Amino acid sequence: MSEFSIDTQPDRSPMPQPETDICIIGAGISGISMAAHIGMLSPDHSYTILERRDRIGGTWDLFRYPGVRSDSDMHTLGFNFEPWRHEDAIAGGPDILEYLNRIADERGIRENIRFGQEVLSADWDSMTARWTITSRGADGAQSVITARWLHFASGYYDYDNPHDAQIPDIGSFGGQVIHPQFWPDEIDYAGKNVVVIGSGATAVTLVPAMADKARSVTMLQRTPTWMGAGPRQDAWNKRFLRWFPEKFAYRLTRWKNIALRSYVFSLARRKPQKLADKLRGMLKDELGANYDPKHFEPPYNPWEQRLCLVPDSDLFHAINAGKAAVVTDHIAGFDAHGINLQSGEHLPADMVVTATGLRLVLAGKVEVSVDGEPVDWTGHFFYRGAMFSNLPNLSFVFGYLNASWTLRADSNSRYTCEVLNEMQRRGADVAVAELAPEDEPEAVEPWDYSSGYLNRARGLMPKVAADRPWTLKHNYLEDRRDFRQRPVADGVLRFRPAPAASQADETPDHEKIAAE
Repeated sequence: MSEFSIDTQPDRSPMPQPETDICIIGAGISGISMAAHIGMLSPDHSYTILERRDRIGGTWDLFRYPGVRSDSDMHTLGFNFEPWRHEDAIAGGPDILEYLNRIADERGIRENIRFGQEVLSADWDSMTARWTITSRGADGAQSVITARWLHFASGYYDYDNPHDAQIPDIGSFGGQVIHPQFWPDEIDYAGKNVVVIGSGATAVTLVPAMADKARSVTMLQRTPTWMGAGPRQDAWNKRFLRWFPEKFAYRLTRWKNIALRSYVFSLARRKPQKLADKLRGMLKDELGANYDPKHFEPPYNPWEQRLCLVPDSDLFHAINAGKAAVVTDHIAGFDAHGINLQSGEHLPADMVVTATGLRLVLAGKVEVSVDGEPVDWTGHFFYRGAMFSNLPNLSFVFGYLNASWTLRADSNSRYTCEVLNEMQRRGADVAVAELAPEDEPEAVEPWDYSSGYLNRARGLMPKVAADRPWTLKHNYLEDRRDFRQRPVADGVLRFRPAPAASQADETPDHEKIAAE
C-alpha cells in the first residue's frame, strides 16, 4: 500500500464540496487548451473558466491594430489536438479568433465560461484543501467561487498598462498618439504621415499594414532587430494535405516546423555568427540598394532577442516601393508637427504609434495567498515549468520565449490533467511539489535573453534552477521528453488528504453513529 494511499469512501469527509473541481483563469489560447484537455483526459472533473473580457481569445481579442497576426506558424501556435485549416500559416487575428471560437463551441467549452469576471484574489485554505477565488463583474459586484485546483491561463502581459517608455516631451505633439494595445475601432490614417516608434514584432507588423493607405509610414527605432522573411503559406503543408489525411498532414507539418525552429535556435546558440551572416545575406537580397547595416544589423547576436518574422517580405516590399522607411535614431523631443531627433533631423508626423513594448505581469495581477498570507512568487521555484515549489494545487502557463506559446500551453495542460488523475486514483486532496529550504538548489538567471520586456520583469519572476525539475526550460523537445519519461509521482510531487478530511476519518465510531 502506498504511503500516500487514503480511504476513498465517498462519505469519509464532511467537508463541503467546491463549486467546481478546476478554476481556469483566462479564456485565451491557454485556457481553451486546458479546458479541451480536461474534456479529453479528465472528463470526470468539472471546470469553470473566469474571463474578464466579454469574448474568448485573450490577446487575440485585445489586439486589433492593422495587420495584427501571429509571429509563429499556426501549425505550432495551433493546438496539438485540432488541425489548423486556413491556408495562411502566418495568420491574421480574425482567423485565429475564428479557430478559437470554433473549438470552444465544438467542445462545449463556452458553456463553462463566466464572462466579464475580473479575478481579484485567490486564497488557498490548507485545512480544507480548497481555493476561494473572488472576481468582480463590470457592475462592480463581486462573486466567489471555490475550487479544488487553480490553473492560471492568463498569459503574461498586463492588459491594462503597456510599458511606459517615457518618451520625452511627447505631450508637445499636436497629432494623434496611439498605443497598439488600445487601438481605436474607428480611426482614419489615410493620407497621413505616420511614425511607428519601436522595432519589435508589433512595429514590423504595423508598418507594412498601414503603408498602403498612409501618406508615409516611418519605423523609428533606437536599435535594429534581426529580421527574416518567410512565406505566409506553408508549401509543405499543402503537399502533405494532398498526400495524407488532414490530421496526419497537420502533425507532419507541426513536427517539421518544430524541428526547423529548434535547429535555427540551436544554430543561434552554437554558431551565432553563421546565422547572423545568413540573415544579413537574406536582408541584402531583399532590400538591395535600400539595405543599410545601421538600420538592419543589431549590436547583439540572433535570438538574444526574439527574431522578427516578415511574412511574404511585406515590410521589405513596402520599403522598396518607397511606401515605408526605417530611421535609427534617438528622440530629442516633439513639436506640434512631428519628432525632433538627436541627430538634428525632424520627422513630420500626423500620427504617432508607440509600439514600445508590453509590460509583463505574473498571474494576471491576481492577489494569490495561502491561508491568508500573500504569495511572494520570487520565493518559489518553478517545478517542471508547470507548477511551483510548496504551492499546492496550482498550475501555470508561461510560454516559450523561442517557440510558439501553445506548445507549452498544451504540454502543461496535459501534465496538469495527469496530476489530477493521479490525485483521483489515490483519493488525494492535495498535490504539492515539496522543497525544504535546506534542499533548495542554486538559483540561476531565468533566461539568457536581452529583450527589454524580459529584463524589466526579472524582479517579478519565481526562482529557476539549472536542472530539472526546478527549472523553466525554453526547449520544447527536452520538456516533452521529460513529461513522458519522468512519472507524475516522481518523489518530489507529494499527494495527501486535506487535514479536515483526515480529522473526519479519525472521528470515533460512536460519534459518527450519533451524527448519523
